[in-house]
Amino acid sequence: MSQNNPPVAVVDCNNFYASCERVFNPKLQGQPVVVLSNNDGIIVALSNEAKAVGIKMGDPLFKVKHLVEKYQVNVFSSNYVLYGDISHRVMTTLEQFSPNVEIYSIDEAFISLDGFKRKNLTEYCHEIRDIVKKWIGIPVSVGIAETKTLSKIANRVAKKVSKYNGVLNIYGVSQDIIDEHLRLTDVSDVWGVGRQYTKLLKKNNINNAYDLSKANDKWIKNNMTVMGLRTVYELRGIPCVSLESAVPDKKAIICSRSFGRYVETKEEIKESVSLFTSRAAEKMRSQNSACRMLTVFLRTNPFKKTPQYHNGVLVQLPIPTDSTTEMVSYAMKGVDQIFRTGYLYNKVGVMLTGFEPVDRSQLGLFDTEDRIKMAKVTETMDRLNLEFGSRTLFYASSGIRRSWGTKSDMKSPQTQQTGRICLRLVRK
Repeated sequence: MSQNNPPVAVVDCNNFYASCERVFNPKLQGQPVVVLSNNDGIIVALSNEAKAVGIKMGDPLFKVKHLVEKYQVNVFSSNYVLYGDISHRVMTTLEQFSPNVEIYSIDEAFISLDGFKRKNLTEYCHEIRDIVKKWIGIPVSVGIAETKTLSKIANRVAKKVSKYNGVLNIYGVSQDIIDEHLRLTDVSDVWGVGRQYTKLLKKNNINNAYDLSKANDKWIKNNMTVMGLRTVYELRGIPCVSLESAVPDKKAIICSRSFGRYVETKEEIKESVSLFTSRAAEKMRSQNSACRMLTVFLRTNPFKKTPQYHNGVLVQLPIPTDSTTEMVSYAMKGVDQIFRTGYLYNKVGVMLTGFEPVDRSQLGLFDTEDRIKMAKVTETMDRLNLEFGSRTLFYASSGIRRSWGTKSDMKSPQTQQTGRICLRLVRK
């Protein structure tokens, strides 16, 4: 395959929740470990040792209790404060290796390796893997390719085949080598192919990633829409999915972005954090979730010879909430804790974690918030912004002019909408 496109890598933390437990309890190394869901019902993460004794992801604890007792499996309840903190550390570490990092979920990120062509990419990614393990204690696997979809396949192979030692680079290799990996990848394991599409594809004799890469474009578009066609193109080495700055996930929703210029004041940092919190909250509500925690982080540019500083803070909310008003208020307190004067800030972000269905959230005994009123305001804002366009209504705390925003000097002309509401964020 040619090297016309810049390489992209996906870094995935191995058995993340279980690995986090081991970071703070080294005695667990080499022992079977499982982590449970909310209310300690379902196994949501497990170590390789736990897999080896027959335990599977999604098993109810009571059904495998005999295995837990027989093999002395270490069982833990979910600790989202711990996982969020370690995730932030991992992602911050990855940003030391690339100026363009997409945090895809709490345990996975895509990184652009554009500009690193002169360096041995395999060695470079082994260095990333070693540093993350040394600094954070979390094992990761890395896949490198011309597209995000191919890098996901490379990552999966790197994780499963020991001879690659956690890193597989299929960028710039011959097409025969890539095809070999595609043939060994079941179509159900291709990024973006869900359960229903798997049934459809296998019914039409498309059983693996190689078969999918050779499928008829018209048939794919008619049966899997343009999104399916993008997946096929990506398998052929044609990039169709660019790195994004805000990606929702079942475990976490992150919204982060580099500034269009360096920012020095707390006021501008707060504006950006308010905006990103609002955007992340909208995405969270779209999946009908409420969050228990939010993380605010900021950093300077590690690639500039200026004083460096990066930090983050995890804020635990009194009760799970989907209210932007409430989340922005706590995010502002987070900024107050971590902001330091005297630095040129390059990037900030917000991560929401600890999700649960919004209709199952329980009120606190001493909760004094008027949640019915907040819910009505939130619902109205979401409805109007959906009907009339983003930023029809927005929080004044996110700024009006936003001179710090991402550069868009060549952006096509568009209708500008003015915000018409300012919501009180001051708490008694």
